[in-house]
Formats: sequence, C-alpha cells, structure tokens
Amino acid sequence: MKQFDDFLHQVSRPARYLGDELGSVRKDWRQVDVTMALAFPDVYEVGMSHIGLPLLYQVVNGLDWALAERVYAPWPDLEAGLREAGLPLASLESRRSLAEFQVLGFTLQYELSYSNVLNMLDLAGIPLRRELRDGRHPLVVAGGPGAFNPEPLADFIDCAVVGDGEEAIVELCEAVRASRLAAEGRPALLRRLAAIEGVYVPALFEVSYHPDGKVAAIRPLADDCARVRRRVVADLNSAVSPNRPLVPFMNAVHDRVAVEIARGCTRGCRFCQAGFVTRPVRERAPRLVADNIAASLDCSGYDEVSLLSLSTGDYSQIGPLLKGLMDRYRQEQVALSLPSLRVGSLTEELMEEVRKVRKTGFTLAPEAGSERLRQVVNKGISEEDLLETARTAFGLGWRVIKLYFMMGLPTETEADLAAIVDLATRVKRAGKGTEGGADVNVSVSTFVPKPHTPFQWEAQLGLEETLSRQAYLRDALRSKKLRLKWHEAQMSFMEGVFARGDRRLGRVLERAVKLGCRFDGWRDHFRFELWQQAFDECGIDPRWYLRERGENEVLPWSHIDCGFTEGFLLDERHRALRCDYTSDCRSGRCSGCGVCDFSRVKPRVAEVDTWQVPSAETVPESPEELCRIRLQVRKEGRVRFVGHLDFMSLFHRAARRARLPVRFSGGFHPAPQVSFPDALPTGVESDAEIIDVKLYRRCEPEDLMEAFNAQLPKGVEVLNAWDVPWKAQAPAVAIRSSVYRIEIPAQSLEKLSKRAEMLQGLDELLVTRLKKGREKTFDLRPAVEGVRIEDGALRLALTKGSPMPLLGWLFELPAEEAARLPVRKVSVRLD
Repeated sequence: MKQFDDFLHQVSRPARYLGDELGSVRKDWRQVDVTMALAFPDVYEVGMSHIGLPLLYQVVNGLDWALAERVYAPWPDLEAGLREAGLPLASLESRRSLAEFQVLGFTLQYELSYSNVLNMLDLAGIPLRRELRDGRHPLVVAGGPGAFNPEPLADFIDCAVVGDGEEAIVELCEAVRASRLAAEGRPALLRRLAAIEGVYVPALFEVSYHPDGKVAAIRPLADDCARVRRRVVADLNSAVSPNRPLVPFMNAVHDRVAVEIARGCTRGCRFCQAGFVTRPVRERAPRLVADNIAASLDCSGYDEVSLLSLSTGDYSQIGPLLKGLMDRYRQEQVALSLPSLRVGSLTEELMEEVRKVRKTGFTLAPEAGSERLRQVVNKGISEEDLLETARTAFGLGWRVIKLYFMMGLPTETEADLAAIVDLATRVKRAGKGTEGGADVNVSVSTFVPKPHTPFQWEAQLGLEETLSRQAYLRDALRSKKLRLKWHEAQMSFMEGVFARGDRRLGRVLERAVKLGCRFDGWRDHFRFELWQQAFDECGIDPRWYLRERGENEVLPWSHIDCGFTEGFLLDERHRALRCDYTSDCRSGRCSGCGVCDFSRVKPRVAEVDTWQVPSAETVPESPEELCRIRLQVRKEGRVRFVGHLDFMSLFHRAARRARLPVRFSGGFHPAPQVSFPDALPTGVESDAEIIDVKLYRRCEPEDLMEAFNAQLPKGVEVLNAWDVPWKAQAPAVAIRSSVYRIEIPAQSLEKLSKRAEMLQGLDELLVTRLKKGREKTFDLRPAVEGVRIEDGALRLALTKGSPMPLLGWLFELPAEEAARLPVRKVSVRLD
C-alpha cells in the first residue's frame, strides 16, 4: 500500500507537504488531553502567509495539555493520488488523519474557499453534515472573516468563533477537555461551547423562511443564546503575539516576518467589513513591536518585516517606530514594508522613510473616481490629496503607481466610471518630467456588499452589467495608454452570493463539491459552469442573493452581534445617500457605534514615551578582510524535495540566523554573495552540492561549517569546507562533471548492463521532451562522461544537465516513473 511520502515524487511543488519547518511544533499525543488540527482551505504557500493561523498555533501549543497541528488544502494532483490510493488527508506534523483529531478548526478567509472546506472534510473521511457526526468525529470549528456570516456553512460546522480568536480558542479547548473528562456526548459539548462569548452553535438556532424566500425568523432553541456577541481582545499589549515564525521550505506568497502593530480601524469606509467588525482601534506598544521583530528575525532569518494593520499609516507612533527600525536594521539589509498606507496618512516624511526600503511599486486606493462617490463611501480623501501624494511619490523616485478602484458602488453613475479614467490620467500626468518617467496601473474590482457594514442592504451588480462596465473601463483606459486589471466577473458574482447567503446555500455548496469544484479563488481552477449546474439542480437562483435587501428585512446574519447600537449601520447608510461624512473617532467625536463600553473595550492608542528602538550592535570599524569559503553540502531525506530556488533561500536564512559576515552585492536590491551550483533535480539526494560563500570578515572554514550546521534543517549538512581564491570560478562553472549513483533491482541488472553497453557505442542519443509546452529534441550523448555498473549500482558521470532523461532511457521508463528512482549525487570533479 502506498504511503504519503510515495506521492512526493509525482506532485507539483512537493515542498508544500514536507512538514518539520523551522518553528513547527511536534508534541507527544500521549501527553495531551486535547488535539486540534488547524486547517487553512487554500494551498500551502497562501496559508503560510496568513498571520492568524500561526498565532492560534502558538497559543494552543503553549498549553501543556493541548497540541495543534496544521493542514492546508492539497493541490488537485495530490488529491487525486490520495483518492486513488485510499489515503486520508493528514496533518503536516504527525501525518495523522484529520479524522483522528478531537477538533478541526478552519480559517474562513474568503468565501470562494468554502468548497475546499468540504473537500478537505471529505478527503479525511469525515461526514460533511454535522447531524451525521457524533463524539467519534472531530468537532468542526470555523473562524476568520467568514464567521461573521457562517450561514452558508451552518449545515457543515459544529460551531464558529466570531471575532478575535486567541482567547476564545483557549476557552474552546478547555470546554472540549472538560466535556471529555465528564464523558459527555456531542449535544452537551455544544451547550458548553455556546456559553463561551463569541462562539456560535448553528444547531441551537432554527431558521424559517417566508414564501417569497426571505428569512422569516431566526429562533434560538435555548433561552441563553438569543444572539452571539462578537469576541473582542481588549488590549493587544497583553495578548499573545507570535515571535517564532513558521518558516516554510518553499517561498510563500509573503516571505517575511509579519507583525501586527494595531487591530481595528475607525476611518469608517462604508464598504469595508474589516474596518467595522474589528472596532475599536487597539495599538500595540512600539516597545513590544520592536521586541517581537527582533525575536522573529533572530529565529527565522527573514530579510523583510511587514508592519500589519488595516491602516498602518494611522498607527500613532508610526514615524518614530519606522525611523528607529530603519536605523536599526539598515546595515543588516532587512527591508521594511507597510502594506496598507492610506492617502490621508502619508506624510512626505513617512514616504521618505518608505522610499529607503524599496521603490518597485506604490499603491494608492481612491476606491472611487469622483469626489461625490468618495463622499458616499466615506473615504475622506480629496482628489488634490491623491494628486499631491502621487507627485511626491514620483518625485521621490517611484516609477509606477497602482491605483485601486471599485465599480458598482451604491449610487454609481456613468459619470463616476468616467471619473476613474480621468483621475488615473491626471495621476500619470503628475509624474511628468520626473526622472525615469512615470506610469500608472489601474486595478478595478467589483463591489461586493458585506454583512455588518452600512452597505449590507445594497444590491450588487449582475454579471452582464459587470462585464459591460469592465469593457467600458478597459477601452477608455487603453485610449489613454493605461493598463487595467480586473477581478473576474463570475468570481465576484459567486463571492457576493455566499457573502450574504443563508443556510439554503449549503445544498448548492455540497453539490458543487461533488461535481468537482475546488480552489474557486484560483482563476485556472474556477468552474463557473459547474456552479451553475449545482444551482439549477438545487432549484436556487443565485441572482436572488445579489438583490437589494429591505431595511426591515431579517438578514441571515441578524443573530450575529458585532456590538453596534440598534440603527447605527442603517443611519450610516442614510448618511451615505446624503453624502454626509462621518469623522474618525480616533481624532474626532465618538460616532456612537456602540462597540465600546469605555471600560474594558475602548480605543487604545500607543502612548508617546522616550523609549527608542535599540541600536544595532556596534562593530569596531576595520578594513574588510575578504575571504571566500567553499562548502560541500549534503541534501537528503524529505529535504530532497525542496526545489533549487527554495534551497537557496533556505541557505540564505541559515546564514542570517547564524549572524555570519556574509558580503552583499551593491545596487538597489543588495543580495548575499552566495554562489550555488546548477539546480539539482527535485527528489535527488546529494553528498556533493558545492556552495561558495563570500565574507567581509575572515572566518575559519571549520567555524563556518559549524555555524551553518547549527542552523540548517534536518537533511541538510555541511560535510566539508575549505578556502578558495576570492576570484575563483563560481561552482556552476567550476564543476566539470557530477557522478550519480542509482541502486539497481537485482532483476534489472542484466537488462541494464546491456543498455549501458549500448549507450557506450552510440554517437548520439536523441530524446524528445516538453519545454514550455513545446516538444524539443535533445542529444544526451555529449554530456555522458562515463557509465558503469559496480556493487549492484549504476554510476553515471555527466558533464552537465539532469540525469533523469538519461535514466529514463537506460531503464526504459517514462519520465514520471524515472523520477522515482533512488538517485544520489555522490561526487563532483572540480577544476
């Protein structure tokens, strides 16, 4: 029977499934009372870029009596292999089936990931519907932004955590532990969970509908759970903040230390769900931010730090914090990124600090083209603010500005669409005459009304109108020599259906997954025709969910309480239609939203003090003592499935963690001067990877080898180190040939001997391979330096290239089967 590792040879990017990353935790199951699998319903490199899951991972594993492991949605090639072999989806840490865990917690980051939630349950052999599960099955929990309207998943989850999760997850684990000790059944456990603030149990609510399809009532089945109050962590300074990042073996979407400097936003943009459901603003003290960054960099080896919040520029101490961090880490070549800068918060001084990091692109989000429509959405920035920011950015050296707009906002007219084109043109003109020229890219998404916002009652554009407006913008911008990127109309349509959907969508979701819907957030995998089939078979018109909602209508999420006073969101909707501005309560008067009790829950702004970011360690100035050391490195075990570029990153991070005096190149993007050989084929082991490291301070080869080995992961080891001249040839040039050893099954020995002898007599060996989708013919014979069989193994010496095509010919195997051969590079010949 196949084991999980047998699939690593046949899937794309096998490093997604290796586990044992730096920062991961493996606990003994026999020593804990509660086991939890944290599931991210998207591919590994996306999930590893998410800040929430590592936070919960650290919180749960910080409990002596509980453990947390991770699982990400398998790419379709692995899913197919698991289903064919009858193997369940398993966690990364222990390789246990998800069905063996007591709790299975899903992060609902995006509506189009819901099909992956059901698919992951199915792959684990867990019944999809909650009424088919009992105490033998995991408790299925959901959290994240999707939990603010969990109704489309209500038939499949046992409970949802609404709001901040780091405190609630501990109480949830405590409830599971207590319930198991009391030998309770699932119904009793659900009642325990419903008593936790922020935990919603769908089974304890009954939904009825009017004949016209609208929700008639959401009736609680217990007196003490009429509404579910959103959970709020009152003070970030006393909350857990991850300081030991999970460092993947492969490059993730965001490869960096991510530090949350604030939570919540009170700017009041009326389309923004994140801003409304995370109130009030709670800032983390600069001292704690700096300590977190220092600890995270030390144990990760990352070369970039991202300061996260909904509006990083609004952080009250952003100026001194940013300057202090820049001064502290500039010499270490650590970059700082601020991914959410708002036009109104961008001072020239702040932009000057950001400029010192990188100038590859600069993003501004006007959201709407016209002043009137920006007033409707409460954006609070003028056209002149935007143009002045653009002029400053171009003047400071940025070459490209990206403008982000939405179309289909409430009250939008043709004039508002034309204003997008006009504003983008004026922004480009603002860079005229600046050094290097100026360019503007325009990105437009379709407005999707979200629950718990003033626009939750609004209609969403239908498919035909969305496509029509996209076509208008595309043509109009092209005439101005501007590029447009847009979000797929069908994907926005589906997002809108599920964002404001109800429990009846569960049937559609279940049917769509059975039809084959997966990874709906990925354009190449989104199958709109299958969704249409699922809706048709279930007798549901999806367009009905995009309609305008009545102001007195019971909304599917009406029982989820985000803390707003009755009527606040509706008042804000009316203010929007009057173009009335609601000021930010951070600096203006309280808007009366009702979230704060001004005792425990209240705005918390970082206080000004005399503390400064600690300075970098001072190293006595001395002339550079340049040296170059060559390493012989072993790569084996699961790490053999780490690709070449990812292996390079792995080595760079190890050098940073070891604080080695690695020399950097010059230029705008300095890079460590570490030279690697040509790529080793994924899945091939090696005892002879040759890597050169240039240092600006003398280091003994033995000391360098020891320093690297203290930081490299299991499966990677420096075997030898020696000095080479500063101007020696790079490894890729210096290696004249490589010798590979392949174990031969006894029954294949005679046949292989004949093929090897045949090879020796050939003048050419032509093979056809696919390269970038085209068939190309290659002659393998010139690269063959030697081939012989000894001690039951094939030894193959090549001057260049991968051994796999030649092995396929020798063993008479197709490429996918040749990739499974136990190949090991055992030596190289150097100039």
